[in-house]
Amino acid sequence: MANLNIRNKQERTYQAIVVGSGASGGWAAKEFGDLGVKTLLLERGRNVEHIKDYPTTNMLPYEFKHRGKLPQKVLDENPIVSKCYAFGEDSEHFFVKDAEQPYIQEKPFDWIKGYQVGGKSLLWARQVQRWSDYDFEGPARDGFAVDWPIRYKDIAPWYSHVEKFAGVSGNLDGLDTLPDGEFLPGYDLNIVEKHFAQKLKETYGGDRHMISARCAHIHEPRPEFTAQGRASCQNRNLCQRGCPFGGYFSSNSSTIPWALKSGNVTLRPDSVVHSVIYDDEKGKAAGVRVIDAQTKEVEEFYADVIFINAAAINSNAILMNSTSTRFPNGLGNDSGVLGKYFAFHNYRAQVNGSYEGFMEYTTTGGRPTSGYIPRFRNVKKQETDFLRGYAGGFSAYRGGGYVADARVGMDLKNSMLNKTPPDGPWRVGSHMMGETIPKESNYIALDKDKLDLYGLPTLKFNVSYDDNDEKMILDYQEQVSEMFEKAGFTDIRVNDDHRTPGLDIHEMGGVRMGKDPKTSMLNGNHQLHAVPNVYVTDGACMTSTSTQNPTLTYMAFAARAAHHAVSESKKG
Repeated sequence: MANLNIRNKQERTYQAIVVGSGASGGWAAKEFGDLGVKTLLLERGRNVEHIKDYPTTNMLPYEFKHRGKLPQKVLDENPIVSKCYAFGEDSEHFFVKDAEQPYIQEKPFDWIKGYQVGGKSLLWARQVQRWSDYDFEGPARDGFAVDWPIRYKDIAPWYSHVEKFAGVSGNLDGLDTLPDGEFLPGYDLNIVEKHFAQKLKETYGGDRHMISARCAHIHEPRPEFTAQGRASCQNRNLCQRGCPFGGYFSSNSSTIPWALKSGNVTLRPDSVVHSVIYDDEKGKAAGVRVIDAQTKEVEEFYADVIFINAAAINSNAILMNSTSTRFPNGLGNDSGVLGKYFAFHNYRAQVNGSYEGFMEYTTTGGRPTSGYIPRFRNVKKQETDFLRGYAGGFSAYRGGGYVADARVGMDLKNSMLNKTPPDGPWRVGSHMMGETIPKESNYIALDKDKLDLYGLPTLKFNVSYDDNDEKMILDYQEQVSEMFEKAGFTDIRVNDDHRTPGLDIHEMGGVRMGKDPKTSMLNGNHQLHAVPNVYVTDGACMTSTSTQNPTLTYMAFAARAAHHAVSESKKG
């Protein structure tokens, strides 16, 4: 290990330490700051300040050397991260390149990382849906994983808390599978999307729906956003560059500046957390050991409460690397399940088609969301040969064209200035987001014989699909194809792109919540059963995966847990 940097212990002592500055860590820091808790916010990557450090945010297409495309050399050097839809010339600086953190794939896994202040909150797809009791009760009902120690009623007020501050646009849809929230006005569906939604209602008697997808974008100015220095979404569809308006929620535009403004939070970037320090005498965590990313010096910081929010995989890694006489197999790992029951979302399947109606209409402009098909399979009872279900995205589009033979000169100019009316049918498409079942055989672990540039063990992955996933894919393709047919769509085609796990970027589990310390890591308040002053509220804490985008749930978890930690501290 590198040289130990020794400073006055008092200077390095806080009331709380938050590890990770992404969506969940930013929320923990914000709540601690509001509650007057002296907090150290650690981020392993570089500092990224809102607006100031978005170098491409206002660049025009012709200002990019490769017009937005990445050179083949970059793609060849990054076969994993280049699979991500958002990885381009305008955003590559927010992604970790493949060579910067190698890992071992016992089975193929595409690990997408964003190491900077704000983490992947600068890169996420910003889709936000609440979970319902159908999700929290799922494992107990269907006999997999372990029972969640919480239910929707425990989280509902915290969903409201984060939605009001972050800004969520959506409609009051009245669905028990997808509870309504504190919404700004939702985005409109186009004419074909509305047609599809209506046909589903007519055909399936209210059991299947297509709604405007809820998104973390400001669709109406309000004082709470003005106070954050944020403005409404401009519908630029350039979100992966960082938004100078703060139109979508990110830690950079919202929670971190708010936390720093409180005067109670200290941000320390370039701080790679090695491990949590455990005090054997006191029987609790005492702080964290940090490696300076620039100097490789090691420094220790101390606090009464530790929040691990380093994103699911690295949160697992930190706990696994936090060994002691009391915990030889990782901090709090009396159950032996640390790193196990790892899960993700299944995005492999798509259904596409055409529609010949509404030929007098087309689309124009942009919007930050599309349509969303909430889960409808195995909701109130088991009805298929696979467990759980899937949600789906949906969109319809139709654009104009240019004169085919106008290749050069004035013909090309006139063609570009006077686009021809659309002459083809509407195109429609849906993609799957399936719930995978956490299994002990899906795990991440440390290879302590192979060390990275910080002297930390290399992560290895053994994660794969199973027969349940394969059956779910076929059912999604069959059911959505039927729904397309009922809506009058034609030229229907199904696809399975066979993408590897990880590319969904919804990795979950390994430090799961549960009621029994013998089978889980965390209690209903996100505390390690065996080390209650350590909390985990990011994707690592998830007991199951549901079909909803998970980030809103992480944010609600983090806010709730921060308030619990403060409440516990007051008890002495």
